[in-house]
Amino acid sequence: MSAKDELEQIAQQVAQCQLCELHFSRKRAVPGEGPANAEIMFIGEGPGFHENEQGRPFVGAAGKFLDELLGKIGMRRDQVYITNVVKCRPPSNRDPKPEEVEICTKHYLERQIQAINPKVIITLGRYSMGLFLSNAKISEVHGQSFWVKGRLIVPMYHPAAGLHQLSLKPVIEKDFLRLPELLEKSRHSEQESTPPSSFDSDQPAKQLSLF
Repeated sequence: MSAKDELEQIAQQVAQCQLCELHFSRKRAVPGEGPANAEIMFIGEGPGFHENEQGRPFVGAAGKFLDELLGKIGMRRDQVYITNVVKCRPPSNRDPKPEEVEICTKHYLERQIQAINPKVIITLGRYSMGLFLSNAKISEVHGQSFWVKGRLIVPMYHPAAGLHQLSLKPVIEKDFLRLPELLEKSRHSEQESTPPSSFDSDQPAKQLSLF
């Protein structure tokens, strides 16, 4: 099965999913969108109000900011793959529960990552970061690159954080400006077939403890 077909199959399964209680309150599931051969994959936390209405990721104010950030590095939304840890909106925008994160990650997100095989994964916020860097603090590691099980992971603040806390906006913008360099670094290491020794973790992916 091609990567495109696999992503379409996942999207169909997400739309009908009833594996956790989030399906009771959703209007539309939000599997994610972008090209099957995207080099960069963004993983947010979960759909918000506008995403739940439209069935698309990052279409509210945070999504508009994400589009602006991509524009600053000469990229467009349709060049990257954008998804979330959980595919249905948590009621009242509450935090996703550990079991919801686990179910959605195991059944859908891990398959999306395998299908796309991105060169760089950008985690937006602490929940997606926690899948790769357990017990890390985003305030300490944002914008840095880590090799985790052969993938280049770059944790960043969620764009919404820059809208709610204006002091973080320039920090997020600065982190984004490093993306072209990080993408080139990943391409180069692929050719060399050995990742640079920035960080290598054999720890299993697990839910991040809240802080």
